Amino acid sequence: MNHKLLPYDYIVFAIYFVIVAGYGYYIYNKKKKANADTKDFFLAEGSLTWWAIGASLIASNISAEQFIGMSGSGFKMGLAISTYEWMAAATLLVVAVFFLPVYLKNKIYTMPQFLSQRYNGTVATIMAVFWLLLYVFVNLTSILYLGALAVSTISGFSFTACMIGLAVFAIIITLGGMKVIGFTDVIQVFFLILGGLATTYLALNLVSNHFGGVLDGGNTLNGMWDGLGLLRQKAPEHFHMIFEKDNPNYKDLPGLAVLIGGMWIVNLNYWGCNQYITQRALGADLKTARNGLLFAGFLKLLMPIIVVLPGIATYVLWKNGMFQQEMQVVVDGVAQVKPDHAYPILLNLLPAGLKGLSFAALTAAIVASLAGKANSIATIFTLDIYKKHFKKEASEGEQVKVGRIAIIVSCIIAAIVAPALGNLDQAFQFIQEYTGFISPGVFAIFIMGFFWKRTTAAAALAGAALAIPLSIALMFIFPDLPFINRMGWVFVIIVAIMVIISLMDPKSKNNPKALDIDTSMFKLAPGFTVGAIIICGILAALYTIFW
Repeated sequence: MNHKLLPYDYIVFAIYFVIVAGYGYYIYNKKKKANADTKDFFLAEGSLTWWAIGASLIASNISAEQFIGMSGSGFKMGLAISTYEWMAAATLLVVAVFFLPVYLKNKIYTMPQFLSQRYNGTVATIMAVFWLLLYVFVNLTSILYLGALAVSTISGFSFTACMIGLAVFAIIITLGGMKVIGFTDVIQVFFLILGGLATTYLALNLVSNHFGGVLDGGNTLNGMWDGLGLLRQKAPEHFHMIFEKDNPNYKDLPGLAVLIGGMWIVNLNYWGCNQYITQRALGADLKTARNGLLFAGFLKLLMPIIVVLPGIATYVLWKNGMFQQEMQVVVDGVAQVKPDHAYPILLNLLPAGLKGLSFAALTAAIVASLAGKANSIATIFTLDIYKKHFKKEASEGEQVKVGRIAIIVSCIIAAIVAPALGNLDQAFQFIQEYTGFISPGVFAIFIMGFFWKRTTAAAALAGAALAIPLSIALMFIFPDLPFINRMGWVFVIIVAIMVIISLMDPKSKNNPKALDIDTSMFKLAPGFTVGAIIICGILAALYTIFW
């Protein structure tokens, strides 16, 4: 197996790098205002189009976590892991309809700002510090680790060199501000989808060739379709979206909970209460922001083809004798199958040039996610920590400078911590489960703050304080309870406690902190409505076919 890039691969990758870096530099110079204007640097206020917002959402979301981690989960549990992507498409519609109008009408630019405006500065500061720790030590670190691991496996370069290279590339893009990130993400998504589809094409043809589906042993469109049919024939257990209780993977994806239970908390918290994601839309008007989220929803429907099918294809080939050695690692003298090796193995089989394209796609996904996360870290630190608690009179230019320093420091910390994640098995599931310790509390605070005027700051503090202890308690008391169901129960308990605390405060009847909301805010444009109906129809068809 070829664990290095050939000259044609370097040429293709160089073209990608020059296009992204050159376009980013052009955008940066086009409007020098970003050098000194905080709203422009952190939000690209009024500059991002709907297609740039949608592309940036996907580029920031899809990273090595999906390419490597979700492909590995596809190897282990099959198409069901796609529920994270397909349910996200529905979630984006909910966020566009109900969350965005609230943010934009109340001029919310950061998540801690919302908490300060709706509750008080204490709640906002506590959550700002928590988000910074989570973003730096979990999200940024895991993206950098998985990205460097994948790039190293494919290119043959050392893990350390790949990690430093990815971090530096991301810093270069991020220092230009949200506008540079947003518009370069359009190119990143192009390479991400094109290269990802090339890998899927190869994987399906490999399956077809292995079982004699293509007589000449070549790569053809017929071979691709034959390969897709063979996947369902050879691994029918990998094509069920809803697991029964006797399925060995039920604890990761517990049946109907992925449709009507805790999966909604996972997605609504991620897409609606996450600075990293919502920041892309907060600088636009409502129509543009909504159309951007709708576009992202359509792109989400495509993602399992790129990140899950290759994992299933690798499983079928492994099950039938291929990749036996490549899929194994030795731990304490015992050979174990490593699902997260599935995607890098496929990339190493690509021919020269095409491998460079897929390598560029993977790099694009990693760098875009790193840049987006670093920008969000800088935004929260600068606007919600530095300006509020260290230097309230800080000028616009000084705030941008502090933001850039925060970007560099956070990437350095992530690079130092990343190697410690070397013992991960299924990285995607690991990240989802441990992020789930805090998601129910955060979502409860936001949803109650949005839509129940009597919710008090004391209730929000209780919700923030109880999320992790409740999650840990339920994990030990009910060790067999799937983490998605655990998140659902924690959310229900926290909401109940918040309601009781709020009702006990007589002042909550006339809460001055309640948001200004009226039904006209949620009126939809005809074009958005049609697009939303199409997405819902496609989702209904997918879950019906692959139930």
